[in-house]
Amino acid sequence: MDKVAIIGLGYVGLPLAVEFGKVLPVIGFDINKERIVELKKGYDRTREVEPHDLELSKNLAYSYEIEDIKGANYFIVTVPTPIDEYKNPDLEPLRSASKTVGSVLKKGDIVIYESTVFPGCTEEECVPILEKVSGLRFNIDFFCGYSPERINPGDKLHRVATIKKVTSGSTPEIAERVDQLYKKIIKAGTHKASSLKVAEAAKVIENSQRDVNIAFVNELALIFERIGIDTHEVLEAAGTKWNFLPFKPGLVGGHCIGVDPYYLTHKAESLGYHCEVILSGRRINDNMGIHIANSVIKLMAQNDLPINKANVLVLGITFKENCPDIRNSRVVDVIRELESFGTLVDVYDPFANEEEVSHEYNLRLTSSLNKKYHAVIVAVGHQEFTKLDWDSLCSENTVIYDVKGILDKDKITARL
Repeated sequence: MDKVAIIGLGYVGLPLAVEFGKVLPVIGFDINKERIVELKKGYDRTREVEPHDLELSKNLAYSYEIEDIKGANYFIVTVPTPIDEYKNPDLEPLRSASKTVGSVLKKGDIVIYESTVFPGCTEEECVPILEKVSGLRFNIDFFCGYSPERINPGDKLHRVATIKKVTSGSTPEIAERVDQLYKKIIKAGTHKASSLKVAEAAKVIENSQRDVNIAFVNELALIFERIGIDTHEVLEAAGTKWNFLPFKPGLVGGHCIGVDPYYLTHKAESLGYHCEVILSGRRINDNMGIHIANSVIKLMAQNDLPINKANVLVLGITFKENCPDIRNSRVVDVIRELESFGTLVDVYDPFANEEEVSHEYNLRLTSSLNKKYHAVIVAVGHQEFTKLDWDSLCSENTVIYDVKGILDKDKITARL
């Protein structure tokens, strides 16, 4: 029987491992020992998989020992692909995972990558590592596939099995085998791409397209603010047309939308093409945090509120609503800009892990809300924030800035 090894048990790898574990023997591998210990106890800190779902995956085992994945004949790599401080692709996690797989690779094995990359990355970056470490030959002794992840963190409706899956392989025969493997768990069906590069490109443009669309409405928000009209009301009116796309303004972070476009533009630049639209959209979205902070400071001044040493509350640090994922959170841009004015910023987020926030951003989360603030910024649309006791947080002239538009308009000072 086929045996699958999932390399990386984060937001992508764990739900995938759980689904495969319902139909095939699966070994979930992660270098984070603490993560493995937690999963063995039935606890998922990402909140993507409920305890009862972990129990249903009868054929799933966990390990941080490389020896334990030797028996697999399918290796699925689901490690992060971030960017560095210069916004260049950071392929180190991918390279490291490829070395790990290469150390146990056998003749006939298939290595499938799900991590978001630029077109050509699997063959140009990963395959040479697999060949070097294993001593085997690509498309003779071992083969590769690419099937882009389509996990939406925090989304309890669109799950692994209910989202159509793009598949591909390094030969036509392998493409079919990879497709059949995923069909065992994907109820929504699969789409077999003609090559690894096509599948890689399909993934990276999905999020690039969303990024550009959000940049467009963010630019509209900047324009409408100057005109003096409410962006959400404009979008609501425009949305009455059947083909108007329902994007909203906001901060664009996370491990996908705020990162993936740089993988595509990196590849384009290496081929001598400078991306205009994609990078323009990135610049707009990357600067929204600073704009939000400056807007709040202006409103505070207009309300005769102090700026220096003012108490400001930022609600939310995760990159999206109802999700504990803090990777590439652009809320940090808002916080840093506010602090540059001398304000005293408290950050409250019941979803985020305090230790992770401290390690990643050197920020300390506020555990309780027990004072009044000069300004409150709803930076993330957690449902819990709609139920807060606003009278206990705000005075009569407190500035309430709703980035996500989750509060009633008559309760706020302004929104993006």
